Amino acid sequence: MNKSRSDGASLPANGRQGNDWDTRRKRKIADITQALSVSPVDVAALRRMAISEGGLLTDEIRCQVWPRLLNVPPHVLEQEPEKVDREDNKDYNQVLLDVQRSLRRFPPGMPDEQREGLQEELIDIILVVLKRNPQLHYYQGYHDIVVTFLLVLGERLATALVEKLSTHHLRDFMDPTMDNTKHILNYLMPIIERVNPEVHDFMQQAEVGTVFALSWLITWFGHVLSDFRHVVRLYDFFLACHPLMPIYFAAVIVLYREEEVLECECDMAMVHHLLSQIPQDLPYETLISRAGDLFVQFPPSEMAREAASHDSMAASTFKDFDLASTQQRPDSVLRRRRKQKQAALERSAANAVVTVAQPSAARRFVRLAVMGLTVALGAAALAVVNSALEWAPKLDLFP
Repeated sequence: MNKSRSDGASLPANGRQGNDWDTRRKRKIADITQALSVSPVDVAALRRMAISEGGLLTDEIRCQVWPRLLNVPPHVLEQEPEKVDREDNKDYNQVLLDVQRSLRRFPPGMPDEQREGLQEELIDIILVVLKRNPQLHYYQGYHDIVVTFLLVLGERLATALVEKLSTHHLRDFMDPTMDNTKHILNYLMPIIERVNPEVHDFMQQAEVGTVFALSWLITWFGHVLSDFRHVVRLYDFFLACHPLMPIYFAAVIVLYREEEVLECECDMAMVHHLLSQIPQDLPYETLISRAGDLFVQFPPSEMAREAASHDSMAASTFKDFDLASTQQRPDSVLRRRRKQKQAALERSAANAVVTVAQPSAARRFVRLAVMGLTVALGAAALAVVNSALEWAPKLDLFP
């Protein structure tokens, strides 16, 4: 479990390698090491590293940085997870079925015995988190997120981080109903409309809705991407950002496929099928940069007026969660300092976006780093509308 499964995951999308990438990679590792070595840990720098080109590079680094991004205290990380009585657990049968169907989420060529052992650990992690947090409700697709943490971190660390993630970023998906999950999807079309009204109008005319992106959102793309390296690169990005960043990333995927969409027959079934089949060769670094740009240009506080009407737990708790984790301690002085700097930095980040029409790759990643530190802090609570998707056809969301 200690060997990194994603070395090389974060190579630039255009395949540049050689001395230039090696030099930048070594510099980035040194920067991450420095950020981890100071007291308190420089979480701001770690966010920049997670967002910027290449992400966190290896699973060994993720084992150190992901807990910091989620503000999981060391004493929690050291706890051995308890065992749960499976037979008396109301979720066990559904979890078992989902885990048994998760074969493709494990590395190709892994011995059956090792994979079966990991599947048992996967079941235990899920049941432990649900037992400790009875307000959370299991949903199909949750295991796709948990298995990513298990493969990167091992059972002990994964249990601690998944529990924190489930009570924050994933909180909306774990309500008794899917209302908040459905409503989060309502952000997708307004974002697309702001960037490309032609694609938006075509999708509206086709009445395709947003169900095609549901499995993307609730699994953080873990269910639909076949290359584990791409999955963990996205997790680096999402963990360093606001809980709504996955819906912005979903929007940039649709926008990237503009030509395919507009050339498709304007029919709900045809467009749904096209968008559901996510390409595996996406330019991930470019799309990550673009998603960050869109978040800065069209933050949730602005999009909420078009897409929402009541608060979401994940986003409404994010500001306090983020402030508490800024330097790994909920220090009141640090909080006041951050608040004082926040307004000026947000204005600076927004100005940087609107003054550069076609920024270079380097400037885009600098802007993403600023976004991770500031705009996410100032984002308004996610709002959602009481609408949508009851009309949707019954679809097999998890083939």
